[in-house]
Amino acid sequence: MTKIGVLGLQGSFAEHMAAIEKCGAQAIDIRNSRQLADIDGLIIPGGESTAIAKLTGDNPDPIFDTIKKLVGQGLPVYGTCMGSIFLAKEIEGSQQGRLACMDIKVRRNAFGPQRNSFETSIKIDSLGLEPFPAVFIRAPIMVSVGPEVEVLAKVEEGIVMARQKNLLVTAFHPEITDDLRVHRYFLSIVESQKDLRGAGRQVGFDTVVDCHPV
Repeated sequence: MTKIGVLGLQGSFAEHMAAIEKCGAQAIDIRNSRQLADIDGLIIPGGESTAIAKLTGDNPDPIFDTIKKLVGQGLPVYGTCMGSIFLAKEIEGSQQGRLACMDIKVRRNAFGPQRNSFETSIKIDSLGLEPFPAVFIRAPIMVSVGPEVEVLAKVEEGIVMARQKNLLVTAFHPEITDDLRVHRYFLSIVESQKDLRGAGRQVGFDTVVDCHPV
């Protein structure tokens, strides 16, 4: 069975785990670097980006260094909301700690404070014709992306879903809806990388992301 780790240090990890289980995969609550050795993909959930950034310096366990290494080896990683900020190469107006693996520039709290949270239907061609019920909670947007990044969804304010090779990000929270299509899409990325990684072969440069120094 496909094993998907969900970073359980904070945020909506329980909801992601429930969604993954509904998709027929095994969800694993990830709390330390040792657990990362036995997963096929990783989800970094929404939460408070400055809090998770502080953990990059305060956590004695090398979990974040290990994640960066695994991304370079082809591990599929999906970041929602805060997770997209944490994966971003650049954060507008901030130098906070992050993985800096994906060639995107993000703007935090692009829609205002939490009281301005909202749900809207958005078109995501990769998920089919039916609009997706996207929930935005203190959400970021992607203000620019690199040439290797595929834009998957936009709203008027900017880009809200994108993929770069083995990395996927959404500014919205699919885990708090009943629609499993985004999680199934991530699982399809996991399966496409799983054969390469599981066979122990060198993953081609064109299929994985190099993390940037911060």
